[in-house]
Amino acid sequence: MIGDQWFPRLRTSSLQRFWQALLDALFPSKCLICGAFEGARPLDERVESDPLAHITAACFCESCRRGLNPITSPFCSTCGRPFVSREGDNHACWECLVEPRHFRKARSFGVYDGALMEAIHRLKYGRHTSLSRPLGALVGDTLFRFWDVNSVDLLVPVPLHLKRLRHRGFNQAHLLIQRWAKHDGIPFDGLTLLRNRWTEPQTALSRKERKKNIKGAFVVKTRDRIEGKKIVLVDDVYTTGSTVNECARVLMSAGAQIVDVLTLARAV
Repeated sequence: MIGDQWFPRLRTSSLQRFWQALLDALFPSKCLICGAFEGARPLDERVESDPLAHITAACFCESCRRGLNPITSPFCSTCGRPFVSREGDNHACWECLVEPRHFRKARSFGVYDGALMEAIHRLKYGRHTSLSRPLGALVGDTLFRFWDVNSVDLLVPVPLHLKRLRHRGFNQAHLLIQRWAKHDGIPFDGLTLLRNRWTEPQTALSRKERKKNIKGAFVVKTRDRIEGKKIVLVDDVYTTGSTVNECARVLMSAGAQIVDVLTLARAV
């Protein structure tokens, strides 16, 4: 599992615990989300069996780890939105039934609230790029849970307009995948799908306004990189799906065989 590769389990020998306690006392670690001084600790048996804690224990305090809300079934089989009722099987939600998507399926690690929302805001707007490692590991773990990676031809991050990229200094979607994609040998391409038109931030717009705002904002630079490929489109947050749906439409028009969507968080 990706968590095991990224955050090796701490041994619990007496010597290990001694040195860990000494290091924590001399160089206390801060939680990357809330800033609390709580260094990485040897995980107890309960936490060691939890893959989520195993990925995040070195970077997040216990309180913030509890504040993460992973998405579990039942959820929409198309857009991945979790249902209020926690009974029943996965099935298509009414939005996906009345408004067909250009992507096949979308999956997210967790709900966009609490500690996860704060972490994403600190990454994007606070420029705390160190968060891209644990958050990226959660994205990678989600890919391995919901896809057969051998069937994925290409990972494509949702692009930023050059003006916004210059202002922010990085594309958060690219940061979330680059480290583990290289480690696991999964091809990714951040240059073929381009945002060729400036768009206003989607945050304050209605669903209808979002669709209009994003229409025609993306273009495929090189069709040869896309034709016949099974693509997983990656972004930080799925809100209404307008952005990823427009990206999927452009990729499918360029000849992609399948487009799926992978995000860190899902707004509900």
